[in-house]
Amino acid sequence: PRVELAWAMKAHQHAQVYFNLISSVDPKFLNLTKVDDQIYEEFRKTFRDLKIDVLDPEELKSEPAK
Repeated sequence: PRVELAWAMKAHQHAQVYFNLISSVDPKFLNLTKVDDQIYEEFRKTFRDLKIDVLDPEELKSEPAK
């Protein structure tokens, strides 16, 4: 149990540091992987008209969205 608790505490500390880092950068300048632009291009090919600034769960569940 002590090892598991120590691991959980260390994981929590790393998560806090990581969250603080990604929260301090403007999202339009944030790249999490080397292929972010490629992923976004493929996403836009599939979901051309999907508004991603505000997602409405009910709109995503609608028949046209399916």
